[in-house]
Amino acid sequence: MRVKVVDQRSFEKALRRFKRECIREGIIADMRKSEFYDKPSVKRRRKANRARRRRLRMLQELQGD
Repeated sequence: MRVKVVDQRSFEKALRRFKRECIREGIIADMRKSEFYDKPSVKRRRKANRARRRRLRMLQELQGD
């Protein structure tokens, strides 16, 4: 990924744009996810918890209407 720096812009602004692009592309999330090894049981538990929270959130939205 590249960010072009125009002569009149500062390095700090270019760095901020680069960080924003990395977040948008999901590079930071992938790095954090692969930083440590997770056992398969931990991955399954985390996946189930995410699904449970997603279902609860959807139910709350439906009941609120």
